[in-house]
Amino acid sequence: MKLVKLFVLLLLGFFFFSYTGTAKANHSWGNYHWARTANPFTLKLGDNLSSSWDPYLVTTSSDWSVSSVLDTTIVAGGTNARRCRATSGRVEACNYRYGRNGWLGLAQIWVSGDHITKGLAKVNDSYFNTSTYNTPAWKNLVMCQEVGHTLGLDHQDEAFDNPNLGTCMDYTSDPDGPPSNEHPNAHDYEQLETIYAHLDSFTTVNQTSKFSFWQPRGSQAFLEGIFENPSDWGKKIRETARIALYERDFGAGMKLLTFIIKAE
Repeated sequence: MKLVKLFVLLLLGFFFFSYTGTAKANHSWGNYHWARTANPFTLKLGDNLSSSWDPYLVTTSSDWSVSSVLDTTIVAGGTNARRCRATSGRVEACNYRYGRNGWLGLAQIWVSGDHITKGLAKVNDSYFNTSTYNTPAWKNLVMCQEVGHTLGLDHQDEAFDNPNLGTCMDYTSDPDGPPSNEHPNAHDYEQLETIYAHLDSFTTVNQTSKFSFWQPRGSQAFLEGIFENPSDWGKKIRETARIALYERDFGAGMKLLTFIIKAE
């Protein structure tokens, strides 16, 4: 079934991109990736979600696991949803009423050099509890996109008022389309193959201890901090009408990257 699903997605992607000609040739998030010694690798997604969000994490996990280089598996959450603290070696997914603070969805990755060491995918019920966003299409789009960021993917497109590209890594004001922007497309899987084409001599996946190379002076905030406010995110390095990307540099190659989808 996995091979059949991938074939169908590749076929649809071929026809769609041949028609539009608008997809980005490369939509990786810098060179950031999970270190691992073999492909495919399995990344844990911690479920800190309410029951109303659980089906969307299941869909997202299944969608990204179509990739030939990685699988995701849902495990019990390792944090409080309100605080949503990151756990080394995995991604924590959280929902809560985080307030009318301007963001609908948020993804964060902690990196050491080019290697992702932990991640968060957060969805903001202060907006999703409204009629505008309380729909399956919006929930699928945002959950899929935030987890996609924690894999190392950037957006394929950041204009919200042009035709949908048929991928959750495209921002839109009409997620159910057509075409639907609720799931990854063939180009996303191809980009993951590019990102994870090489292997590393060590792994940052499923690790629970602090790595020795994380110990330079000043690293404690990087390791233990909870960065939930814009003032914690560092320098804004990219922004459009509907997305923003922040970078906080802790030195010695350690950074926090924060991607947000803005509420309309």
